[in-house]
Amino acid sequence: MKPGTKCHVGKYLDFHNTKRSYSSLDVQTPDQVYFNSQQPILVAAYPRLNSTSKIKPAVQINRTTAYLRETESVSVMNFSKEEYEQRLKKTRKAMISNGVDVLVVCDPSNMHWLTGYDGWSFYVAQAVVVFLDKETIWWGRPMDAAGVGATTTLSSDLVYTYSDDYVQNPQKHPYSNLVTVFERLDASSRRIGVEMDNYYFSAASMAVLNAELPNATFVDATGLVNWQRSIKSTQELEYMRRAGTIVGKMHERIRDKLEPGMRKCDLVAEIYDAAIRGTPEFGGDYPAIVPLLPSGSDAAAAHLTWDDGPMKSGEGTFFEIAGVYRRYHCPTSRSAFIGNPPDKYLEAYKAVLEGLEAGLEKARPGNLCEDVAIAFFGVLKKYDIHKDSRCGYPIGLSYPPDWGERTMSLRSGDKSVFKTGMVFHFMPGLWMDDWGLEVTESFIIGESDPELLADVPRELVMVS
Repeated sequence: MKPGTKCHVGKYLDFHNTKRSYSSLDVQTPDQVYFNSQQPILVAAYPRLNSTSKIKPAVQINRTTAYLRETESVSVMNFSKEEYEQRLKKTRKAMISNGVDVLVVCDPSNMHWLTGYDGWSFYVAQAVVVFLDKETIWWGRPMDAAGVGATTTLSSDLVYTYSDDYVQNPQKHPYSNLVTVFERLDASSRRIGVEMDNYYFSAASMAVLNAELPNATFVDATGLVNWQRSIKSTQELEYMRRAGTIVGKMHERIRDKLEPGMRKCDLVAEIYDAAIRGTPEFGGDYPAIVPLLPSGSDAAAAHLTWDDGPMKSGEGTFFEIAGVYRRYHCPTSRSAFIGNPPDKYLEAYKAVLEGLEAGLEKARPGNLCEDVAIAFFGVLKKYDIHKDSRCGYPIGLSYPPDWGERTMSLRSGDKSVFKTGMVFHFMPGLWMDDWGLEVTESFIIGESDPELLADVPRELVMVS
């Protein structure tokens, strides 16, 4: 080798790997594509920091192939490919009805329902994007791309990622990267649907889209996918029945272990143990809401969790918990009292049980959501008990912080029609001035009578 040849080869390789871009690599260098090299920040992406700048911030798009590891990844799918195709078909039909060309889905429950994607990555920007005229893509953080290969059938060319320096960086925002994805996919001037009123979509995300896609028209698509999930498939209902079996095991554990003086945190540990162990045939999943079990005067508040204090005599406790199987939930609440409950507590408990039966009688196809609520509140009125909150909501597939589907409500004025295959949590809880109780049921709208998902005794658990 001639002197200096090694040096020239090194410079040649450095140039072609780090400086020269290739059209076959989406106008990126090999380093950018294969090693996810970071680019310098040229300008802040946040409109609030630099709203007048016309210079695009440095962005990076990766068609991530890392999750294939040079071999075909084997996905573990919860449903058949045909079922996922039907879900996308329903969603696209709803998009057309709502004048949406491109749908940005950031709710992890909706992402899962459309593709199967399952990961605890919803604390950073991510989305499934549905097009009318292109295949659906997944967009998110590079380290989560492997999860796409593990839980979906999306091919690697449908997986887009942004470099990790976008994460929690006040100088640039991940949605600037999504803007560039839209530009590459000829979607920057379309009617774009966004889940605006959603836990997982921020005001900053919307601001970036507005600022950097001036030719796009944005449509509020909150709930568009959620409504497509209302009627459950046969497989979904089977998963929810399994969740019902698990929540039955959880309440059985409470009845077996509850005693005066027991630390509440130890009781919660028992609840979690039963929830995750499930049955010998199938195990459980984590819930979208942690166990809620306030006692005594704390039970006047609907959403308190637990502490390490003792279970006390003379106090009532409600247990709002859910069994979960493959992200499908079956919440079921019951109440317990250590010692002798006062007459007002027993009378209210009787009213709730009677109201529960009256409401379930109305849970039939063709009836309205409000019919259940009117029947339940009619019973409470007879007992001179006032309650002004709704008494239920649809359930199914969910992620934190909520196990409801955020569409219908069991309350007066909701004219939504019950259809066979819908599933609801009938939630007639009472939260009074200095005490509270809950007795709830999750049910399927059947061909005639409702089907209860869990078989848990409704009587008050009393411990001496």
